[in-house]
Amino acid sequence: MTHSKSRQQAEIAFDRVQSQFFARGQAAEELQTEEQARQAKTQRLREARLARDEAEYQTR
Repeated sequence: MTHSKSRQQAEIAFDRVQSQFFARGQAAEELQTEEQARQAKTQRLREARLARDEAEYQTR
């Protein structure tokens, strides 16, 4: 079954737009994952700093 040239062009354009849409979604997920990892690391560092400061305070 053959399609008209304009139909083929429209399908190619749609595939391109659809690919861009999914790529944006994947990029957004990656950014969100990185942000969550950054927040978790910041929290761990904050807790470690507070524990260190508390230990230093207790030894005085």
